[in-house]
Amino acid sequence: MTGTREQALDILRTLVGHDDADFHDGQFEAISTLVDDRRRTLVVQRTGWGKSAVYFVATLLLRRRGAGPTILVSPLLALMRDQIAAARRAGVRAVAINSTNPHEWAEIQTLLRDDEVDVLLVSPERLNNPTFRDEQLPSLIERIGMLVVDEAHCISDWGHDFRPDYRRLRDLIAVIPDGVPVLATTATANSRVVTDVAEQLGGASVVTIRGPLARASLRLGVLRLPDAATRLGWLLSHLGDLPGSGIIYTLTVAAAEDTARLLREAGHSVRAYTGQTDTAEREESERALKANEVKALIATSALGMGFDKPDLGFVLHLGAPSSPVAYYQQVGRAGRATENADVLLLPGSEDEAIWEYFATSSMPTQERAERVLEELALEAGAPLSTPALEARVNIRRTRLELLLKVLDVDGAVRRVRGGWVSTGQPWVYDADRYDRIAAERVAEQQHMLDYERTDACRMEYLQRSLDDETAAPCGRCDNCAGVWFPSAVETDAASRASSSLDRVGVALEPRAQWPTGADRLGVPVRGNIAPAERMLEGRALARLTDLGWGNTLRELFAPGTPDAPASQALIAACIRVLADWGWDERPVAVMSIPSRSRPLLIESVAHSLAGAGRLPYLGALALTGSGPSGEPGGNSAYRLSSVWGAFELPPAGTLPTGPILLVDDLADSRWTLTVAARELRLAGATAVLPFAIGLRG
Repeated sequence: MTGTREQALDILRTLVGHDDADFHDGQFEAISTLVDDRRRTLVVQRTGWGKSAVYFVATLLLRRRGAGPTILVSPLLALMRDQIAAARRAGVRAVAINSTNPHEWAEIQTLLRDDEVDVLLVSPERLNNPTFRDEQLPSLIERIGMLVVDEAHCISDWGHDFRPDYRRLRDLIAVIPDGVPVLATTATANSRVVTDVAEQLGGASVVTIRGPLARASLRLGVLRLPDAATRLGWLLSHLGDLPGSGIIYTLTVAAAEDTARLLREAGHSVRAYTGQTDTAEREESERALKANEVKALIATSALGMGFDKPDLGFVLHLGAPSSPVAYYQQVGRAGRATENADVLLLPGSEDEAIWEYFATSSMPTQERAERVLEELALEAGAPLSTPALEARVNIRRTRLELLLKVLDVDGAVRRVRGGWVSTGQPWVYDADRYDRIAAERVAEQQHMLDYERTDACRMEYLQRSLDDETAAPCGRCDNCAGVWFPSAVETDAASRASSSLDRVGVALEPRAQWPTGADRLGVPVRGNIAPAERMLEGRALARLTDLGWGNTLRELFAPGTPDAPASQALIAACIRVLADWGWDERPVAVMSIPSRSRPLLIESVAHSLAGAGRLPYLGALALTGSGPSGEPGGNSAYRLSSVWGAFELPPAGTLPTGPILLVDDLADSRWTLTVAARELRLAGATAVLPFAIGLRG
């Protein structure tokens, strides 16, 4: 044991670059449990404690004793990049197989075969890639030295970052040779998550090493402001006062992009970082933040687990995450190697609506699952690709992919080359399980609201939310030590923020290709949409997720909101969109899409736009039969089939020569506008300029 500690300490000091470094409480205990006892171990420790040091030190010790490489399951590309950099500092030879480096896979296979790799990093999804799973993983399992599951809370249904593919790790653990140690690590786990993860690792035989989660460097605060404009005004007023460089989290992609644009226009060096950001741009933004070349990254949760900048000076939230667990995960980016870091939450009135949207969009339903299983069963073992399956079931691609992963983990389907097949195993929708998950999410949301409103210590509240029995007042937060942040908003900043939020106009890109499988649904089209039948690029007033007009539009289009003519403010905003459009040729007339749910709204907007432009309003397109039959939320092929043939062609010669401005209420898939524009083009319109009041997404 003494020899193990001496060797481990030598490796640790190389890793951190300090000759006097020593282990934190629990670190060597975890290393020894893995290396000397070869046990399965769950480590729950605060961010910055040094969980990566445990698995890198343990890896080198095991390799010195003749063990094979460590397989490290890591959930995010940004995290992988940081883990590889940290490994190199410790003299650990680490490589990754992921979607960004296929050009390196052959070389990595050679290195693995020649035993020149200490740690192989893979995503949980990679474990189910047919080629990797069937051809590469078996040989790795034969010689694996250790399995590490990082950010292990993703295993749990209760975890805020639940990833279905993490749950297949139980199957991997079941087939690795006896005596191979397994390590799971996380900083964000309450008792339920700990129990769930331990069960995946092997139940009662798992050694759990859990430490206090308090972060002495963090100074927590909550500032409640009346609206988005005031919150952005505060940020414009005080961003420069925040220490060092940091992260500003938002709940949506649109909010991140809008906030970054506003701050850049005010002269601040910031970048947006979201799930839609190009991979190369993400890497450059991470580098710029670590080098303090930007004041902040304005980020969604895409920048979260494992991002390592030890001197990050602040984390600020424009809008609250949906649980204290998620919040603790994100604020843990700050103050990892500094004595002080500021953490401030600016909650928004729209937070709960956004939480509800994301919660309901991710939960599988029995109807959808059974539909997928029925279609796969019809193929009698022949694989169906995801696009082909999407054409048969009315489920959007992202939701379908998540559902397939859940069914795969449950053993009902299997991913193979060419797509998905049914296993034929009986499958029952676990309604009780999903009801429990939904109920827990609601409870976590309430805990987050309680965190915002508590007058007790905020760090203690977060610790108790994570079932940390060592929770005690921190003495630093705004409730313990008094408000440490200014609340005033400069008049000029408030004005600039209001002007930015009042900005209108979002591009509506024209559809260029018919969806795969439309012909199976009775729509006789395929391939590219003929240029002579397409609409031109259009405009929407705003997205429903925008910080500014998004709030108004979410209320306007919320279920149960009664139909009514548009307000003068809304009409004025729509007219501004047209004034700023910059079209090549001005429209000569206005028409509208008929609406069963909001006829007064769309009629009033179309009339007003026609009046403002001194254009004739030709009325709404006539419907054939009962008109469109679909509901929002389906996939492209079904959405197209629901509107195909729903509109009557205007009589020949009745359309004026020139572009038609076509007005709709809410654009989602854009198939309604695409089909209506095609009908107008076939009836003689030289061009169609689509305009929507709102745009989903």
